Amino acid sequence: MPAFDGDTRITTRFTLVPGSHFGVDTLSALSRAGARTLPWDEALRTEHDLVLAASPKGGLQRLSGPHALLPHGAGFNKTVGGEGSAGAPSGLDPHYLLADGKPWAELHGLAHEEQVARLAHHCPVAADRAAVVGDPTLDRVLASAQHRETYRDALGTGRRRLVVLTSTWGPESLMARRPRLPADLSCLLPHDAFQTALILHPNDHSRTGMFDLSRHLAPALAAGLVLSRPDEEWAALLVAADVVITDHGSTALYAAALGRPVIGAYDGGTELIPASPMATLLAAVPALPDATGLPDAIEAAQAVETRRLADSAFSQQHLALAQLRGHLYRLLRLDPPDGTPEARAFPPPSTAPTPPRAFAVRTEISGHRITVHRFPAHTSRPTHHLAAEHPAAGPRAVQSAALLWRTASARSSRGHSSTWTAAGWTAHVLAEAPHCRTAVAVLTPGRCLVRHRTAGLFSLRLEPERGAGRVAYADPSAVASAVHTWLGTGAAHVPPVLLLCDTGPVTVRAHLGEADPNDLAYEL
Repeated sequence: MPAFDGDTRITTRFTLVPGSHFGVDTLSALSRAGARTLPWDEALRTEHDLVLAASPKGGLQRLSGPHALLPHGAGFNKTVGGEGSAGAPSGLDPHYLLADGKPWAELHGLAHEEQVARLAHHCPVAADRAAVVGDPTLDRVLASAQHRETYRDALGTGRRRLVVLTSTWGPESLMARRPRLPADLSCLLPHDAFQTALILHPNDHSRTGMFDLSRHLAPALAAGLVLSRPDEEWAALLVAADVVITDHGSTALYAAALGRPVIGAYDGGTELIPASPMATLLAAVPALPDATGLPDAIEAAQAVETRRLADSAFSQQHLALAQLRGHLYRLLRLDPPDGTPEARAFPPPSTAPTPPRAFAVRTEISGHRITVHRFPAHTSRPTHHLAAEHPAAGPRAVQSAALLWRTASARSSRGHSSTWTAAGWTAHVLAEAPHCRTAVAVLTPGRCLVRHRTAGLFSLRLEPERGAGRVAYADPSAVASAVHTWLGTGAAHVPPVLLLCDTGPVTVRAHLGEADPNDLAYEL
């Protein structure tokens, strides 16, 4: 639609073609975008100067005016069983491209010259109406690349590795074949070194709904999984990603065009078309047999030049809107407005992950250096202690945890209120939870009060890691686990002491000293 930007002569209306099994959320998405819609019956009665569609299915030829057909997705990689012509690529099937043996679209806008050749093979009479215009979605993805840090900040990724899973729809999709993979990865990957996210095909969002999706994915979501919303967040996640795990859906081709490492998780079947761009990509990248194989797969994926593999799906990069403007205004029989339309970057993701409320923690001590590995509480990995957020982790975790922490909240503006001081809360928690050895009040990102059951009361100051003009912060609750472990070693705890704490890729300096009166009196 940005091909028409700046032109007040153009009025846009959207209509939903009847017959789709996945149209539940379409009209609400258009409403959120501020778009105006027409009921299908009214659209059939209305005169149009141009009809744009991103799928050839439905009774589109019944709408008046010239038709321009654009692909959705990238590469025409799948064939959908039970509809159209057997084995034909979805989007290039003459069953949908022809009416009474003749093409009904005046323009087939394609993303690559190879797609023109494939259209000529499957539907020769439509090939002379094809034009290579590029992919406007790819151009948006590429324009978003410079916003990578903004997206990662919105996701709370920090310096962790973001592992993004992408799943298409249907019986051969990743989530149909391996529904436990997101939860398995969340249990196996250290929380402070990795973040996981899932991009589901909009059809799965439409068919299942967020209520049931949240139930199905509850273990992974509780471990911090980011579940992409169905409209635009997928692209921001690809830009933010460090590695992408994919089935045979075309989303991964956009990740490859960004140069992201790609790992295959497609277990075979009849949907993937041989020699298609996705088949070529999956043949060249390492496969993931199960969640435990991810570290080796990441190392192998980093050696593959994915941009080169995406070249077979995308041509005319950065030029799609300009190319489309020329072709669409020709169909409108209008002179295009001056200037060149620009691809817009995708907005930052608005889905905030839910941080785990309890961790199973493994620590390694070497003198005054402690390395912390935190996993969801239900991990099968061997660990040293359970750490839990009080009271959000729930009664079972709170009563079982050796370390409890609480983060100070914003000061209340209500006239009547009461709150703990840091000293009061830490003493109360140790009295209330007999299994707890250490209570930590997180006052600010760099300041904590620590009360150990036998070692005593301390103030903790955290120095962020600095280098190459950048500053990196560790999660204070992760550093609290390091301090808890060190205090439990039986060493001589005579403050002040400087500890080096490794939490994933970030190493911070933790100064443990006598309790500061201001920390004792800090209101939580």
